[in-house]
Amino acid sequence: MNNFSSIDTMIIVAMIALYIIGTSWLTLKLRSKTNDQFMTAARALPPVVVGVLLMTEFIGAKSTVGTAQEAFSNGIAAGWSVIGASIGFVLFGLFFVRKIYNSGEYTISAAINKKYGKSTMIAVSLIMIYALFLVNVGNYISGAAALATVLKLDQPVAMALIGVVSTFYFACGGLKGVAYVTLLHSAFKIVGIGLILGFALTMTGGIRPMVDNLPDFYFTWDGKIGFTTIFAWIIGTTGAIFSTQFIIQAISSNRTANGARRSTIIAAVFCLPIGMALGLIGVCARYLFPTMKSLYALPVFLQHMPTLLAGFVATSLFASVFVSCSTVALAIASLIIRDFYEPYCNPTPERKFKMTRMVSIAIGLAPLVCVFLVPEILKLSFFTRAIRLSISVVAMVGFYLPFFNSTRGATLGLLGSAVATTLWYAYDNPFGIDNMYIALVTPMVVMIIERVAVTPFMPETVKPVVPPSA
Repeated sequence: MNNFSSIDTMIIVAMIALYIIGTSWLTLKLRSKTNDQFMTAARALPPVVVGVLLMTEFIGAKSTVGTAQEAFSNGIAAGWSVIGASIGFVLFGLFFVRKIYNSGEYTISAAINKKYGKSTMIAVSLIMIYALFLVNVGNYISGAAALATVLKLDQPVAMALIGVVSTFYFACGGLKGVAYVTLLHSAFKIVGIGLILGFALTMTGGIRPMVDNLPDFYFTWDGKIGFTTIFAWIIGTTGAIFSTQFIIQAISSNRTANGARRSTIIAAVFCLPIGMALGLIGVCARYLFPTMKSLYALPVFLQHMPTLLAGFVATSLFASVFVSCSTVALAIASLIIRDFYEPYCNPTPERKFKMTRMVSIAIGLAPLVCVFLVPEILKLSFFTRAIRLSISVVAMVGFYLPFFNSTRGATLGLLGSAVATTLWYAYDNPFGIDNMYIALVTPMVVMIIERVAVTPFMPETVKPVVPPSA
């Protein structure tokens, strides 16, 4: 094991610091100067840039560390947690992208408002903010685990560092700045994952020794995870893609609807090999360090690398953390400004842009209050996807089943699903039923009950009689 000396640690810190300085300068150079650029990059991004943005939303710090953590305990099948995003992006491109893009809206709640009305819009917005806040809690915790391993920092200090730097990126750059800086972040991240995998396989002597010595389930398609959980992952990830605010926001930044569809295919292509690589990294860690805490299944390899290589990989993990935290926080800020501040305050463009920046700073630092929360990262990740899945169900019903377009039914379905899914997660999935299925079924059940049992007995609205003109 490579126990870094103080000089080694200084070299790694210097590499990370130079990267932060360089990308900060680039963020300032590309920063958003109007609210339109901040929210949608003025609808001027090419499909490849948007495709990378979409990919990073589902392969961030939480997914990379969390997938390896799950594979450490349950086998290479944990890679389905990311591979499911490939399936989801293809379906999203086929069935939903054009409808969202042509709606002209950049928030999922505003698009749903056109189908159900204001009360449902507010419910969607609040539920999405709740889910995305928990997403960023997971991002901060998983990112801090990686950084603390390399830099020998306390986890609260590592989280504070993540919070300050990522907040600067998105609060200054907005979507326009984040989009292009994310290309650099993503390049570092992909190369970093490749280096970790290559180094891990070198340490294990390849795949064969692991196959010979680990329990058989480590190399089966479903591992100890099982079909029902994997299927729930795919459903949840697909549902989250259909409804997650930043996905909708990124899609809206394309120049055309056709470009928006192409960007989803690009994202799907990126996700497939990365999911497989992360699952294999977790299995390698289990083979080499069987008594280690599973949370460190990915970052542990950094301590066994030469200093310069470890510094590069640490920088790539830092990049992954920044991307994840920045895009999620940007999405939360967009919901607050678009759905609450703008309608009620009717600000001037200049005042709205100033408030957007102020709200962004608060959102970026808010997850630090959860510094001592250390959940199982992948379980938290899929719980937040379950919450967003309920929004997808309501959105798809609104676009494809207008018979169930009751505002009351949609709002009650969303709120009921949020409460039921949260309780199911809190009680650790009773009866072996994953909370993803609760999120999938609850909104539709409530909407059907409301339509069949309540709506027929409600008095119809009487339209006023307009006298004929003279």
